[in-house]
Amino acid sequence: MVSVQRILVCNYLLISFAVVLGLLTNGSWAEDKLVNLTRLKMFVDELPDMPKIKAFHLVNGVPKPKSLEIGMYEIKWKFHRDLPPTPVFAYGTSWRTATVPGPTIEALHGIDTYVTWMNHLPSKHILPWDPTIPTARAATNKGVPTVVHVHGAIDEPASDGNANAWFTARFEARGPLWSTREYHYRNQQHPGNLWYHDHAMGLTRVNLLAGLIGAYIIRHPQVEGPLGLPRDEFDRSLIVFDRSFRTDGSIYMNSKGNNPSIHPQWQPEYFGDAIIVNGKAWPRLTVRRRKYRFRIINASNARFFRFFFTNGLRFTHVGSDSAYLGEPVESNDILLGPSEITDVVVDFSKSKNDNAILANNAPYPYPSGDPVNDANSKVMKFFVVGHSAVDTSRIPKRLISYPVPDLSSVSRTRYIAMYEYTSDIDEPTHLYLNGKPYEAPVTEIAKAGTSEVWNVINLTEDNHPLHIHLGLFVVLEQRELVDVEKFKDCMNKTNDAVKCNISKYARGKKIDVPAYEKGWKNVFKMSNGTVTKILLRFAYLHTNASYEFDPTAEPGYVYHCHILDHEDNAMMRPLKVIR
Repeated sequence: MVSVQRILVCNYLLISFAVVLGLLTNGSWAEDKLVNLTRLKMFVDELPDMPKIKAFHLVNGVPKPKSLEIGMYEIKWKFHRDLPPTPVFAYGTSWRTATVPGPTIEALHGIDTYVTWMNHLPSKHILPWDPTIPTARAATNKGVPTVVHVHGAIDEPASDGNANAWFTARFEARGPLWSTREYHYRNQQHPGNLWYHDHAMGLTRVNLLAGLIGAYIIRHPQVEGPLGLPRDEFDRSLIVFDRSFRTDGSIYMNSKGNNPSIHPQWQPEYFGDAIIVNGKAWPRLTVRRRKYRFRIINASNARFFRFFFTNGLRFTHVGSDSAYLGEPVESNDILLGPSEITDVVVDFSKSKNDNAILANNAPYPYPSGDPVNDANSKVMKFFVVGHSAVDTSRIPKRLISYPVPDLSSVSRTRYIAMYEYTSDIDEPTHLYLNGKPYEAPVTEIAKAGTSEVWNVINLTEDNHPLHIHLGLFVVLEQRELVDVEKFKDCMNKTNDAVKCNISKYARGKKIDVPAYEKGWKNVFKMSNGTVTKILLRFAYLHTNASYEFDPTAEPGYVYHCHILDHEDNAMMRPLKVIR
């Protein structure tokens, strides 16, 4: 170890790179030269406010449709003051303006937005990827495949970002379901919070790790304005995710799989110890003693967060995923799975001291994994300044009401089972929904304008956040299975919940759904060893009108686990809509 230290001192003298000193983990110098995060000072970088793009034109004060061109670029990004710049993939209107996360797209309800997503990425990926899982690959093996999905958007299939609609730089290679350069977002749905990210087959986990994420907000001033919630500088998006770094600044991703003879790279979950908010590790934000609105997106590959304030400040929830709640809900903490969004108000006038740390105590993998450590238990720090500030915002007693779930309108009941498969060394090899690979013929065929009940049966050891494209749903009940192993044995043989007498086993303890998650959602945490009953609606929430597009067109939609490592291998199934 002494000789290594001497080498480091020599490097320091030769290249004047002080950051390298003290950032190496004791056992990793000969391996991956990982940054020792305990040597990085927290709360030194200001929280960025990501660039904003108006997704509409104002012509004589009247909003009109707009066409945008947003590219994907390889750039270098500073995640921390004391880390070297990191090679990343980033969204932006140009190479110079690209950021991680990408720009926040601000759309208006009822005003169309057209986006041409341009791939300017290099011929090779900056992260390891695994060709033994179903993966988008150009015939020449040159060019990084990408395709963009706006998570929570209710739009036509061709603009949904199907995993096989990928394309490489200059559209030189295109996936089998690629059909159009320009995506059409109608923004006809209710106002709320969405986000956009890569969705390429088998590469979603690495493309998001590389940086291809960003916020998308649909605003409806006539509906939202009267609510009086905090706005402008007091309304901030917080995109939270985790990363690990090498000492050269590059993102660290283990390049060896847990079953290397089967999958040389794929691992069941990615976890990084540095917690990143809006592109900075453990940032700081100075706030006044007043109310702030935070639209929090968990953009991690696999990490769940249980957020709380160390000084006891509370959250007032006004929305969940892409929809408002009917009325505000207060909580001391928030459990947020990958891809979930929570929309909260925090009143810093109630802070008893001058700073508040947003912390995390969710084990990883969730729920029975390792406890948090010093690095991943902290998220960001708020510095509360001044006396109580003038604050004209408010939290109304009522927010936006949408139709309550109506079981009498249900057209069909389905059972969706989650399976995990392991090797002879008891390590995961792949995961399936309903025991079927993605390529198997579609089995979920829904009728536009109808509602269905899905009973999601989690037969694995993990909690899986299930995301359904196009559809919106309400969680009716989550209940523990009894005699799980006996039921699992039957399901492994028949893959038929009815034949396995699901009602006999779905009678365990009822798990309370938090009040802040009882509204309409597009993703929910399916607890392990449970059956989760949801009412799924294939229609706009705020109107009985038909979709403004043809939902029956190709390539259709999908539903999948949003732990990205699971989605890629291959916990995703097609979803078809008919009229």
